[in-house]
Amino acid sequence: MSIVVLASGGGSNFQALLDDPVIAAKLSALVCNRPGAGCLQRAADAGLECALVNHQDYDGRANFERALMQEIDRYQPTLLVLAGFMRILEAPFVNHYAGRMLNIHPSLLPKYKGLNTHQRAIDAGDCAAGVSVHLVTAELDGGPVIGQRQVPIEPDDSAQALASRVLVAEHQLYPAVIRAVLSGDLVFAGGGPTFKGQPIAQPLPF
Repeated sequence: MSIVVLASGGGSNFQALLDDPVIAAKLSALVCNRPGAGCLQRAADAGLECALVNHQDYDGRANFERALMQEIDRYQPTLLVLAGFMRILEAPFVNHYAGRMLNIHPSLLPKYKGLNTHQRAIDAGDCAAGVSVHLVTAELDGGPVIGQRQVPIEPDDSAQALASRVLVAEHQLYPAVIRAVLSGDLVFAGGGPTFKGQPIAQPLPF
């Protein structure tokens, strides 16, 4: 098993993977699209190979994604993990890694795809927010949801305060899902994801 992580920012979810020795042993590389991003330093500190593919160096999204695929494919990953990768990926890229690319999203999908998830949950009067890990498809935040964790919304909560608590859940959920992949309990097959041989009808709590 070879895991490549894509990240764009500070890399706190990436750090949660580095801190898990079972997962860290399977990490092949970090690939980042933003010069100076904190995730690059985290990879360097961990002694993990890292690569920069700056989207600003390419004329158009298609050219950038072709270069990104070339870099990723050098490591022949069996699993591609998006950990705060802040670029929308087009269908040719997604299809190239179909069935082996995961993303983490700070809402209880299918609610609140896209941005500003915490404020939208508060404004809607929801009693809970949370985090989801899903397979990536060409539909933004629309792939099969593998696992979720709920985070209660407190009275007079702010988006910032809620985001801080959801981030803790992110750091717990993502490693748990990836460990299940590594153990063979979680399988992404043509008929849809299964856990311990059973189809995933509802997101698992992990």
